[in-house]
Amino acid sequence: MRLTLFRLEKVKLLTKYRKALEHETVAGIVLVIGAVLALVWANSPIREWYFALAEAEVGPSALGLHQPLETWAADGLLAFFFFLVGMELKEEFTIGSLQNPRKALVPMLAAVFGMAGPSLVYLAVQLISGSGIYDGWAVPVATDIAFALSVLGLVGKGLPPAVRTFLMTLAIVDDLLGIIIIAIFFSDGLNFGFLAAAMALIALFWALLRRRYTHWLLLWPIGLLTWYFMFRSGVHATISAVGLGLVVPTLVKDGEIEPLTDTITRKFSFFSAGFVLPVFAFFAAGVSVVDSGGIGSMLTDPVSMGIYLGLPFGKFLGITGGVILLVKIFRLQLDDDVAIVDIIGISLISGIGFTVSLLIATLSFPAGSSHGEHARVAVLIGTLLSVILGGIVIRIRANYRIRTGLAAKDQMTMDEQDLLDGPDPAGTA
Repeated sequence: MRLTLFRLEKVKLLTKYRKALEHETVAGIVLVIGAVLALVWANSPIREWYFALAEAEVGPSALGLHQPLETWAADGLLAFFFFLVGMELKEEFTIGSLQNPRKALVPMLAAVFGMAGPSLVYLAVQLISGSGIYDGWAVPVATDIAFALSVLGLVGKGLPPAVRTFLMTLAIVDDLLGIIIIAIFFSDGLNFGFLAAAMALIALFWALLRRRYTHWLLLWPIGLLTWYFMFRSGVHATISAVGLGLVVPTLVKDGEIEPLTDTITRKFSFFSAGFVLPVFAFFAAGVSVVDSGGIGSMLTDPVSMGIYLGLPFGKFLGITGGVILLVKIFRLQLDDDVAIVDIIGISLISGIGFTVSLLIATLSFPAGSSHGEHARVAVLIGTLLSVILGGIVIRIRANYRIRTGLAAKDQMTMDEQDLLDGPDPAGTA
């Protein structure tokens, strides 16, 4: 009887956890908890236990898979997250905000400027300091979609929906460019045989899904083999997951009530947000500041300075400056509900580079390098600065809109559009 009650309580807790993770803010908090726990443990008197756990090797040696747990977290578990990213990209380019290139042109180009800005800030810091360490140029370029949107949702009440759409479009293109950077600059010793095998399996995956052969006994082996061949090819293994996600159909066939991308995302999102990302953050953020010269040494390291300044301020300079250039010089147009002043807050919270930036930081420097450890802590500091500065600016802007009645006008416009559009045929909001 007690065992049955215990199982029921576990099911209830799991259900509550799943429900809570549907909110972007909660998912972001869970991610931060994983990183903070690692950082605290890695700097505690029992930090050797943390590093023994992170460096413990598991997996079959004969297949080249005898790897440390921290590698499994970055190359293996994180593939689930990138699979969801691939499907999100597919949806946005086919049925979402990127379907109309003219409408999405400004945020898409802003994403390019937003990646150039942080890199230039990083390179400028290295040039001024004379460090000559340019390996970390790609670390501050990424934007964490879920984390950034959760901050906007938390502090941006009163802003028009178009602001969220702009940020989401920008962050999605940013993710795509980040994936390209990982594929091009962090591939080592390409094995074209394994790469060709991975690409062939992605094509097979697409063909099966197109014909709606979706049984897990069929698709899981293909997915795992694709990951393995990509891992052995020298390309970062998570790229295989992106490729698989990009071939999932978004076209709704007769008898279907939603795209296959939505169906699969719903099945994987809890596992990704509730387990994969916190575990990855736990292993990626565990840096011993104590053993690498202390916080002073970390803060003054040109590598970390380039990253924690590049994330908030590089994004601000790149995105805000880029949008001003596009609108004022090239005469491109923002959405009617988005003003250039709104872009300031968006650009600052775009510096939240958590997940992909931590991954790139682990790839940019060799294992055991003090610069690599400093880079990972700098990602956390830069993300924190972006949250604080971006949150303040967005809250000020939202309050201004509320005081001047702009927020009410935005809501009236939304209601009028809903009346014109009529009821949702799917019966959902």
